[in-house]
Amino acid sequence: MMLQVIALCQAPFLLDDPNVGLVFPADTIARAKHYLSLTSGGLGAYSDSRGIPGIRKEVAEFIERRDGYPSDPELIFLTDGASKGVMQILNAIIRSDRDGILVPVPQYPLYSATISLLGGSLVPYYLEETANWGLDIVNLRQSVAQARSQGKTVRAMVIINPGNPTGQCLSEANLKEVLKFCYENNLVLLGDEVYQQNIYQDERPFISARKVLMDMGGPISKELQLVSFHTVSKGYWGECGQRGGYFEMTNVSPKTVEEIYKVASISLSPNVPGQIFLGLMVSPPKPGDISYERFVRESKGVLESLRRRAQIMTDGFNSCRNVVCNFTEGAMYSFPQIRLPPKAIEAAKKAGKVPDVFYCLKLLEATGISTVPGSGFGQKDGVFHLRTTILPAEEDMPAIMASFKKFNDDFMEQYEDYRGYSRM
Repeated sequence: MMLQVIALCQAPFLLDDPNVGLVFPADTIARAKHYLSLTSGGLGAYSDSRGIPGIRKEVAEFIERRDGYPSDPELIFLTDGASKGVMQILNAIIRSDRDGILVPVPQYPLYSATISLLGGSLVPYYLEETANWGLDIVNLRQSVAQARSQGKTVRAMVIINPGNPTGQCLSEANLKEVLKFCYENNLVLLGDEVYQQNIYQDERPFISARKVLMDMGGPISKELQLVSFHTVSKGYWGECGQRGGYFEMTNVSPKTVEEIYKVASISLSPNVPGQIFLGLMVSPPKPGDISYERFVRESKGVLESLRRRAQIMTDGFNSCRNVVCNFTEGAMYSFPQIRLPPKAIEAAKKAGKVPDVFYCLKLLEATGISTVPGSGFGQKDGVFHLRTTILPAEEDMPAIMASFKKFNDDFMEQYEDYRGYSRM
């Protein structure tokens, strides 16, 4: 339905064709007319710098259905993907290199790169791999104390839930701890929740930071500043090239919202097709709509297949010599630890490569499997990882994992000295 609606919006003359109903379902035609009516002159016209008001209203309704609390469209800004929203908010927070932003490690490099670009300071807090990439409040306190001892003012904290690249889902209890920590330390919480539809287990379903905050009640629910991000790039839509996203501000002062609006106005308008994609994502076909059964069948099929692929990949990695991998609870990635032998680390140094880069390049040359070294996301010293997606076609996964296993066995055979060493 999504692509059909966009096609009609991009070529509105099709709506005047008497045969349009033979090609497009009636509900698709109705949605295209709806979105065209919200624009100021079709998809080629600028919109409000915050996004089309009618679509912001649809986002607010989606948030209210999800969390059980009303959402204000005036506090929702539509953006060219979630990344652009993250950059806008970090730009509003960072004043100088003395301003620190707490970021999980391993982390999606958008944060480290943007903080560096804006002249701020990244304050890392390490996720605990042996606790399924859990978040430790004691570690957070230590990170803040260390940053403050260096003269930094820690102004915000980032959580990525579900995690990228680590794939973990935060529990409600963990989110409460984080919210209390931010409240005690006067930190703005940035909730990167772009993978909220990508959940592959039932023990920890996605729950938004905003819902937990509202459930807590009391002063914290009215005072803690929270900015939440979402996008059309993930989930079962996967329309990453369309660049549709939003951020919602909670307990952010009107003056600050006004300044963020002013900066957003510099770019004139988020792209309009991306805004319509977002509207369709947050307001999918409903029971009784012609497209509803197909939508349910296709979206459910995608998520069930991704769940099976996550299990195939985790099991495959854990069957390999010197490879340990936590189950991908959510998002789209596996992040296995590769226990590289000392001889391999030495060979990497001689080649002028970081050890996990050396491993990933060897893997690419031998198998054609393209992965990202863990050093690109940050990791503890002396520990090595790689990130790969769970997105290859399900029928191809067994062959891919067999190819990886053969390469890894050969690599370990070449470099292992058999004296043994323990996982770090």
